[in-house]
Amino acid sequence: MKPMPFGTPWRWALAGTLLGLLLSTLFFAPARWLATLVQRASAGQVLLQQPRGTVWTGSARVMLTGGAGSQDAATLPGRVDWQLAPGLTGVGLKLNADCCLQQAWAMHLQPRWNGLRLTIADARSQWPANLLAGLGTPWNTVQPQGELNLSTQGLTLAWAAGRLQMGGAAQVDVMNLASHLSTLRPMGNYRFSLTGGTPVTLALTTLQGSLQVSGSGQWVGGQLRFNGEASAVPEHQAALSNLLNIIGRRQGARSIIKVG
Repeated sequence: MKPMPFGTPWRWALAGTLLGLLLSTLFFAPARWLATLVQRASAGQVLLQQPRGTVWTGSARVMLTGGAGSQDAATLPGRVDWQLAPGLTGVGLKLNADCCLQQAWAMHLQPRWNGLRLTIADARSQWPANLLAGLGTPWNTVQPQGELNLSTQGLTLAWAAGRLQMGGAAQVDVMNLASHLSTLRPMGNYRFSLTGGTPVTLALTTLQGSLQVSGSGQWVGGQLRFNGEASAVPEHQAALSNLLNIIGRRQGARSIIKVG
């Protein structure tokens, strides 16, 4: 039998030590690494501030901004907690926010040969509308106030060959909407619906309110096309006139909204 070289045990020991250090680094990777990744992926529009814990289990304050060079920013009340769980079929993600979620929001990210697929569990949540002002134009002008009630059903987002595809549906009910552009508070309640497919369709309706809005659109080839209109009930036309002048092109008492 050929004798084992004297240096072999040391090589195995060194390899084991390096592997242990690598696994330890990955397992205890600090939460700030995830914060850096999120900032880059969102082009600076989503920031995880004051991160604590690790990449896999941690928390942070979430700030929305208008991106590089923008002075607009808004921070979600309280902290957001997350748990990442890698598996054979992808990565599971659970989010929790005391301000806005009644229960953890579960998601699953699955890599594919030509992209990614994100599956979002059916959930309901409530978010402050003033958070949108942090994203810059046009929200920083409108400065919305109120509550955004988000619900999802069978929602999936898939990135394939550089294009985004959506399945399922999402709905946002905007409750008690107000704006610093109008003295009328609140202006009303509204519903914005997204339905997945080819193409993705959008619909905006008024549930109740002095500001009457409606519209529909499509998301085609990465471009949003939307046509709608807004008007005020006769007794509140003066209070809403400034807002109507800004959100669209005036045609008499109506404001025509066109995107794309």
